[in-house]
Amino acid sequence: MKQLSWSSALGSITLLASSLLISPVAIAQQSTLDKMKSTGVVTMGVRESSGALSYTLGDGKYAGFHVEICNTVLRDIQKQLNLKTLDIKYTPVTSQNRIPLLQNGTVDIECGSTTNNATRQKDVAFAVTTYVEEIRIAVKANSGITSLNQLNGKKVATTTGTTSVQLLRKHEKATGVNFEEVFGKDHADSFLLLESGRADAFVMDGSILAGNIANAKNPGDYRIVGEVIAVEPIAIMMRKDDPGFKKAVDDNLKRMMKDGTLTKLWDKWFLQPIPPKNARVGLALSESTKQAWANPNDKPAEDYQKK
Repeated sequence: MKQLSWSSALGSITLLASSLLISPVAIAQQSTLDKMKSTGVVTMGVRESSGALSYTLGDGKYAGFHVEICNTVLRDIQKQLNLKTLDIKYTPVTSQNRIPLLQNGTVDIECGSTTNNATRQKDVAFAVTTYVEEIRIAVKANSGITSLNQLNGKKVATTTGTTSVQLLRKHEKATGVNFEEVFGKDHADSFLLLESGRADAFVMDGSILAGNIANAKNPGDYRIVGEVIAVEPIAIMMRKDDPGFKKAVDDNLKRMMKDGTLTKLWDKWFLQPIPPKNARVGLALSESTKQAWANPNDKPAEDYQKK
């Protein structure tokens, strides 16, 4: 009797252990499209202060160029899946946690300001490029700083988990320029370092700099100056090895590029007054972004640097 009970217990433990090993694999293999169909829910990773690309309005509300693009894409996919309802949930992410939260399934699609590069492509997938960014420098208008070589001995702010300062250090005109890095936990925090005088400059994507300046107490107190440090493709991010979802997202983005929807959204978010302060970012559509829309691709930043 004791032998039978022990065997039964051992069998139960083995079965439980097996199920624990199998379960995560099964979950990992479920595609995002299947998840949307089975749950009627999809979670969008959004940013608190990524300029006009993705930002908070407070009270759990988010807006911006990439947020509206993703909402449009997800609603189109909802129709294609014949889903009566689809609950789009927002989860704020940061530069540090956006990739882990995507990988572990906390978010299904990240709609912020992420650079598509070769290193990140090992861990995640990117949709076709929706914005080609220029890395620039923001300073106070009265600082006298107008170029990279004037950052010598200065404090330069950047956001933890971003690539901007590494790119600055690699720039040929930054050779021999020694500066101290100070870090903000997010883009708003980095801008606050500049605003409060704890940093002499803030190096980041031009759209993020322009967006934070537009929403500053006194926008005229700041300028974007200096050489273009780097050109980078910014794209919507998804889990790796989920080709069905990537294709669905890409197909809808390509349609929006072709029918002029993206051009209209650019005008709305970068050239017209936007909430909450009805400030105007005033960032014209660049030739590089126009080319990315005319020839949709998911090439990494390294391909742009070769040009």
